[in-house]
Amino acid sequence: MNQDPAGMPPQQQPVHPARDAYPALPPGAYPPGPPVYGPGPGYPPPGPPRRRVPRWLLVVIPAVVVALVVLVVAAVVYSKKSEETGTALPMTTSAAASAPDSTTAPAAPAAGALPAPGTKPAAVSCVYRTKAAAQQGQAQLPKTDGVPANSSSSVTQYVMATGQGSVGLSLNSAESPCTVNSFSSLAAQHYFDGTHCHRLTTADDLKVLQCGDPTGTGMGGPGYEFDDEYPTDTFGSTDAAAASAPVLYPRGTLAMANAGPGTNGSQFFLVYGDSQLPPSYTVFGTIDAAGLTVLDKVAGGGTDEKMGPGDGSPKLPVDVSSIQAQ
Repeated sequence: MNQDPAGMPPQQQPVHPARDAYPALPPGAYPPGPPVYGPGPGYPPPGPPRRRVPRWLLVVIPAVVVALVVLVVAAVVYSKKSEETGTALPMTTSAAASAPDSTTAPAAPAAGALPAPGTKPAAVSCVYRTKAAAQQGQAQLPKTDGVPANSSSSVTQYVMATGQGSVGLSLNSAESPCTVNSFSSLAAQHYFDGTHCHRLTTADDLKVLQCGDPTGTGMGGPGYEFDDEYPTDTFGSTDAAAASAPVLYPRGTLAMANAGPGTNGSQFFLVYGDSQLPPSYTVFGTIDAAGLTVLDKVAGGGTDEKMGPGDGSPKLPVDVSSIQAQ
């Protein structure tokens, strides 16, 4: 029997898997299997080179993100601050006593006239609610029983002396007896002496000067509050739509500022130009011609606009030295 050099018959030679599992390949060919990427013949072409991010983008993108975060935080802080703004005329951005912020509100429809006041008895009883938190400028409570209302002496004359001139006020207790009673009590206590009018609005539909806050911030008051009177009390409980529709507060009107229903205190506003407001601000008197001339001068000086366009502290300071009955 023929044997190979190793001395084994051909049919008994061992099978080498690494050598015999695949058919013979021509020279230069590659065994089957996944391709190995790289240069050289028989390899797939190399992919496109990776693009490097420009260095300036690494600086700009974080800066933009930081700026956006700052803007969002500032907007939240400004909104929170607006909600905490003081007492005065109705502000859409404030829970304080104030008048509507016409600079941000949509244009109001043509306002109707103030309704006619109702008839009151000769005397009424008033309720003044003491506020829990003590505050600067806390005053004594006015009397509550036998408050004059519909009588021959229902109109009382006062003079508000200011650094810009004197403003004559006629208070009408036939319309708003509890409001006049409170105002007269505060004046007798010299509550308004040394205060200043802290807010002036010059918008087309809101022209008022606001006074009566001993703190000068719009947040101050006498330490008590009381209910709304004329024209609010002319609407019934079913007249919600009419009670919220704007009406004309004409030039020369004297009215109370508030922070919502039943929150009247010491702050009041003087209307020097026809203004549109919901009938939720108690009217309790009028301003004389000489006083309107003073208000026109103050309005002509403009506002610092710290509360928005045409809304802020008057540039001509209105310091009140006294409010006295005549």
